[in-house]
Amino acid sequence: MALQLPHGRRLAVNIGVDFDAHSAWMGTVGATSPGFLSRGEFDAVVGVPRVLRALSEYGVVGNFFTPTHTMATFPDSFELVLESGHEVSAHGCWHEPIPKLAPDEEQRLLDLQIAQHEKYVGKRPRGYRSPAWDFTDHTLGFLEAAGFEWDSSLMGRDFEPYRPRPIVLDFEAGNQFGPASSVLEFPVSWHLDDFPATEFIPGMNAGMESPETIYQRWKDHLDFAYERVPNGVVSITVHPQAIGRAQYILMFERFLRYASGLDGIWFTNLSALLPHWTD
Repeated sequence: MALQLPHGRRLAVNIGVDFDAHSAWMGTVGATSPGFLSRGEFDAVVGVPRVLRALSEYGVVGNFFTPTHTMATFPDSFELVLESGHEVSAHGCWHEPIPKLAPDEEQRLLDLQIAQHEKYVGKRPRGYRSPAWDFTDHTLGFLEAAGFEWDSSLMGRDFEPYRPRPIVLDFEAGNQFGPASSVLEFPVSWHLDDFPATEFIPGMNAGMESPETIYQRWKDHLDFAYERVPNGVVSITVHPQAIGRAQYILMFERFLRYASGLDGIWFTNLSALLPHWTD
């Protein structure tokens, strides 16, 4: 089981843009005050154009993980994403907290977001990202049944895709793994996500780390994978409402400039990696 990149490509880099807008606050955080929602508005109106401009400047093709609530609430900003040519991937309806959902509701919302995705994008999504980077015991099976080809929510590896397996818990005799999924996992990491490092949420998250700290963390991950994990993929996650702030967009541009200067780096969307995976 391995990824074999095209000739001349040493390492794939995916920039996954979580275009959450209002939904991150309404769903995962559970905050609907005008103050929180204004941060979601900044995401769509200010952050998205800045992120798209940075990606275009360095020739970066990536994924926009977009809740369908965002597509409906900010159609003009979403149209900019569609026009940019980045892959649009599933990311929930309203950034719903997946682990808190009953199976029937989880299935209903998955079906709804697929239908709405087809409405706003014009085709079914090939890949999925859980709104809160977590599953229930049913999520993987739901994704398989819906025909998703890949997921990018789990953390069982760092730079290598893999086939996730359901887990049967046994606190005394050891957990048991089920069969490997048909869904290919492109792993993520909180260390490579801008949101916890940048966004201040009273009583929940301190945020507001130095851009230099984030840059060095991301660079160290990239350098490690470049030197030690050939044919791997580094998945960076950014949110326009976070990375789009002045001090962080400058850091992001600096990171893209550094990464694009490395020989053999391939900025790509995740679906483009599927033909290069062999079981």
